[in-house]
Amino acid sequence: MSDSSTKTSPLHDRHTALGAKMADFSGWSMPIEYPGGGVVAEHTAVRERVGIFDVSHLGNAQVSGPGAKDFLNRCLTNDLERIEPGKAQYTMCCDEDGGVVDDLIAYLRSEDDVFLIPNAANTAEVVRRLQEAAPEGVTVENVHEDFAILAVQGPRVDEVMEAAGLPVGHDYMSFVDTTWRDRPVTVCRTGYTGERGYEVVCRVEDAEQVWDALVEAMAPFDGLPCGLGSRDTLRTEMGYALHGNELSREITPVMGRTGWAVGWKKDTFWGKEALTAQREAKESRLSGGLLVTGRGIPRAGCAVLDADGTTIGEVTSGTFSPTLKQGIALALLDRGVTEGDEVSIDVRGRQVAAQVKKPPFVEGGASS
Repeated sequence: MSDSSTKTSPLHDRHTALGAKMADFSGWSMPIEYPGGGVVAEHTAVRERVGIFDVSHLGNAQVSGPGAKDFLNRCLTNDLERIEPGKAQYTMCCDEDGGVVDDLIAYLRSEDDVFLIPNAANTAEVVRRLQEAAPEGVTVENVHEDFAILAVQGPRVDEVMEAAGLPVGHDYMSFVDTTWRDRPVTVCRTGYTGERGYEVVCRVEDAEQVWDALVEAMAPFDGLPCGLGSRDTLRTEMGYALHGNELSREITPVMGRTGWAVGWKKDTFWGKEALTAQREAKESRLSGGLLVTGRGIPRAGCAVLDADGTTIGEVTSGTFSPTLKQGIALALLDRGVTEGDEVSIDVRGRQVAAQVKKPPFVEGGASS
């Protein structure tokens, strides 16, 4: 049972009716897995067929008014000049010292209209910072309670979306605003699994109808509802950063290897001076992958050791890979550590052998 302060998704009743195992996630009661196979079965469905996730805990913010895009471009790390209306962009909101307040997706509708999807726990803080910085005429609204988000992921996703009457075929990181059964929806070619997929943003009051249509459309393909447990194993196999693990107030985009989402040539963005200095110094630890060759499953916080037993890093995310059927991890590692190095991970006092490997650990079809 969730306490009175825990938020629930508009699809909460659908999850409980399916017998989902629910747990607190950033203050939200969300499905971790469903009966009938759990995380491994759900993970496999996405890699081989198709799965659907409720990610309505993710935030929603609307930035609008004359110069909204230019305003955001002076705040967030990535360069909105790189994309055109109808495109989405991964970006970050940083402190002046370079720490990551949050990573998020920006949907550029026009020069004066940008929709943001931050992480659940950080939405209020991102909105607060933008509101304080916004020039006259630009409004920043937290519209989290107005929308639900469904992610449909996997090789058969286009067939499922078409069967449900939703648009398909647009480019990776592009989106369309449309109507579905006379209801407004935004469909974006994005996801967090590494597979080809779409995320459907709809009004809260329409969430159950959209969910039902997609679940029905998945049935001929043996698709499964999927919880946040498999979402985590899928993203870890791809080496995707999770805020609070691979990115945080202490782990910068330089350290987390997300510098590709930084507009280094822009005149300004929050944290530019500190991040530029850190990038040039080449002294900080960097995120890397570890493929476990021994017996054991690493977890966040485990120390990474070299052959002499010297600590050379720390695991930020660790799990069992259902695809590879062995342990994998993401870790902050000293700069002297290189791909192919043999290391060990201290898992509850036992040293587990691993090899340094650049993610992704498996090949996905996200951008196909």
